[in-house]
Amino acid sequence: MRRADASYLVATERGAIAAVGAVTDSGEILLNYVSPDARFRGASSALLAGLEARAAGRGARQCTLISTETARRFYRARGYEEIGAPVRKFGMDSGFPMAKVLARPAALPGRAADV
Repeated sequence: MRRADASYLVATERGAIAAVGAVTDSGEILLNYVSPDARFRGASSALLAGLEARAAGRGARQCTLISTETARRFYRARGYEEIGAPVRKFGMDSGFPMAKVLARPAALPGRAADV
C-alpha cells in the first residue's frame, strides 16, 4: 500500500511490531491492524488515537473507515458512528462504514484558531 497522501504509523513493544496503521490526509483510515500477540493491551487504542491525531494535524475534520463485524464494537466505544449500509470490501462479506468527528487541533501560541 503506497499512497502519497497517507501516513503510516507503527507501534512496537519490546522491539517487535505490535500494530500498524495508515490514514490519509483527508481522514480515511485505511488500516488499523494489531498483532494477535498484542491484542487487548491498548495497542489498537493507542494506534487509533495516533491515526486520528495525524489526520487532524493534516486538516481533516473527521475520520472515516470501513469496520469489520469484529471491530465494530471497538470503534463505537471510541466515538465512531455507522454512516451507511454494510458494503463488501477486501473480500469481507460485510464491512461497516463508520465516521467520527475529530476534535479541532489547538491553535499554536500566537496564532488564532480556525473559526
